Amino acid sequence: MPELPEVQGLVDFLSSRVVGLAVAGVELGSFSVLKTYDPPVTALSGLLVTSVARHGKFIDIDADGIHFVFHLSRAGWLRWSESLSNAMIRPGKSPIAVRMRFEDGSGFDLTEAGTQKRLAAYVVRSPSEVPGIASLGPEPLSLTEPDFAALLAGRRTQIKGLLRDQSVIAGVGNAYSDEVLHTARLSPYAVAGSLTEEEVSRLYLALRSTLETAIGEASGKPAKDLKDAKRAGMQVHGRTGETCPVCGDTVREVSFADRSMQYCPTCQTGGKILADRRMSRLLK
Repeated sequence: MPELPEVQGLVDFLSSRVVGLAVAGVELGSFSVLKTYDPPVTALSGLLVTSVARHGKFIDIDADGIHFVFHLSRAGWLRWSESLSNAMIRPGKSPIAVRMRFEDGSGFDLTEAGTQKRLAAYVVRSPSEVPGIASLGPEPLSLTEPDFAALLAGRRTQIKGLLRDQSVIAGVGNAYSDEVLHTARLSPYAVAGSLTEEEVSRLYLALRSTLETAIGEASGKPAKDLKDAKRAGMQVHGRTGETCPVCGDTVREVSFADRSMQYCPTCQTGGKILADRRMSRLLK
């Protein structure tokens, strides 16, 4: 799933190409991807793009006050073309969920792999009309350390889940929460409200440094290169069985029904191997 750094990379990429251009049209390859009906998607045609912004993992294209907002979810992606095909996409007959055209012939397709169709698009007068945006927590890089400590205080949630909770902190998902916790040398099962002051400080600094580094890596890259840049920057996420670059231990995995997480036992759990959560226990 694209997370804050990749989404910001897409925002920067789109900003450099579409601000100042008029929308030539929006085509739907899947009617279910559009979650709103007023204004209609046709209202975007002819409007001038004034800005592209990010809200958590949502991308917001503002065209003269009408906002085209989309969330790529787990398997969605944006495919840019300097010269789109003139052929109209046929609903239900294409892997393309949405196509947005601009006056100079350029544009992008929103595609989604797999059978679980979660990619979502909205046409609204204000981004706050999108439920997922209205419920977002603060941006992680806008938080001071005291603000961050206050978010964690008293919470009985495991820190891995808290970092992924968009209503608490916006933009961090499964991959970067693994990376942040590895950098902070914390178990994913540590309870947020039980962290010491020193652990909270480590976590805060790890959150900032991990995201700032990833944003820097994504900056200036074309959309097609952002996924590879994300994978290349990971130290533990997606690297089960590989060597931890910090201590040399083997990166381990815990699998869930719909995702997995990776961690280093030496760096994060005092050498303990965490059992697969499907077995609901820890190996002693």
